[in-house]
Amino acid sequence: MNGTGLRAQLFRRKPAAALMAEAESRSGGLKRALGALDLTLLGIGAIVGAGIFVLTGVAAARDAGPAIVVSFVVSGFACAMAALCYAEFAAMIPVAGSAYSYSYATMGELVAWIIGWDLVLEYAVGAATVASGWSGYLAILLKGLGIELPRAWTHAPFSTPGAIMNLPALVIVLLISYVLYIGISESARLNSIIVGLKLFVIGAVIVVGAFFVKPANWSPFAPMGWSGVMRGAGVIFFAYIGFDAVSTAAEEVIDPKRDLPLGILGSLLVCTVLYILVAGVLTGMVPAKGIDITAPLASAFLERGMHAISGLISLGAVAGLTSVLLVLMLGQSRVFFAVSRDGLLPPAFSKIHPKYRTPYIPTTLTGIAVGIAAAFLPIDELGEMTSIGTLFAFVLVCIGVWILRNSEPQLRRPFRTPLVPLVPILGAFFCLYLMASLREATWYRLLVWLGIGLVIYFSYGRFHSRVQNNAVERAAASGR
Repeated sequence: MNGTGLRAQLFRRKPAAALMAEAESRSGGLKRALGALDLTLLGIGAIVGAGIFVLTGVAAARDAGPAIVVSFVVSGFACAMAALCYAEFAAMIPVAGSAYSYSYATMGELVAWIIGWDLVLEYAVGAATVASGWSGYLAILLKGLGIELPRAWTHAPFSTPGAIMNLPALVIVLLISYVLYIGISESARLNSIIVGLKLFVIGAVIVVGAFFVKPANWSPFAPMGWSGVMRGAGVIFFAYIGFDAVSTAAEEVIDPKRDLPLGILGSLLVCTVLYILVAGVLTGMVPAKGIDITAPLASAFLERGMHAISGLISLGAVAGLTSVLLVLMLGQSRVFFAVSRDGLLPPAFSKIHPKYRTPYIPTTLTGIAVGIAAAFLPIDELGEMTSIGTLFAFVLVCIGVWILRNSEPQLRRPFRTPLVPLVPILGAFFCLYLMASLREATWYRLLVWLGIGLVIYFSYGRFHSRVQNNAVERAAASGR
């Protein structure tokens, strides 16, 4: 292939019409079983993890003070810019690949591959990190019940002296993988139960804590001024990450054009309200300078002798991380499925189970890889890589909406992002700003990861691309 031909392939787009036709006409594909409520609960399940129990206190104590409630509004607004762009794409192109498929339709094959490989980083590394955190919270919860797990079997090698493997992390990953393997309905049902539990816990924190609020603790409201509010917004932004995983279930939604925007935006709205209420209660119960940043909510209730609520918060953290893990692993397998279907990964990744109608091979491989990583790798430092991967996807989706509005304005858009190009520009700007605030080492790791992805693409993907092969066949048939 000459240089011109290679450039043509690298930036060859997969038309949005072709993506929509695939989603609408495919028979024997993924099982359509999800409605708007299921998607909203999936979104809440992905967004509300342990962050609400930790990051709220950290940002309030160090940066924003009681004005942390304003920080949540600012972060929610920034995230809403990206969510509106996701909602337009998800309703218009309801396919499993999420940002990967949207980039293929707007910026071409190479960019699509890069973002698909980036989503592997977001979901797989994120899932392994969450599984490791889940193990830690489980150990704390069981310790409160008088059961002490041996440190050798709850920590990855080299993370602490004598550590052998993180067995609880491996077990929860395998259990979640099994649920995802046997069906989307079962996965959604389990997620709904877990989300119900953690919403009950958060509701209990808000209602009980409200009786101990002292308005005097809200003064001074913003001790470090607007700069403290914005720094707090940067810290807690990552508590919102997760709504994008809703779009990866697009091909399993009964009415995607209506329900996907409702699920994406609805989950973000619910979580924003919950975060603001929790932040208001916490800073009303404890003066900002006196907040325990290691376990802010649990400590606030322990100081008042409410050990039962403190234990309930630990249970909520375990439940929160369980649902986050489920949605991340769901998203990972669906991205593999979409990339494989386009020929950029081996065809085994897009095989559908004849009985369960799930992408069982990527689900199984994801479970094995994430389980091994969570059990044997000290991956705490990789948490920021999840964030940079997510923000990178947000930037490309925001830009993609603007591009497609100009390149294919005639396409039917069941949901339209308002105020284009202002909203996409704001979304991309906020995400780039937050990416710039991450550590230099995180950027190096991202570049290494993308380098590995480019090796895979240029050695396999570009030779098996269905879009490219179809174009070659059409050219041969026309005699060119």
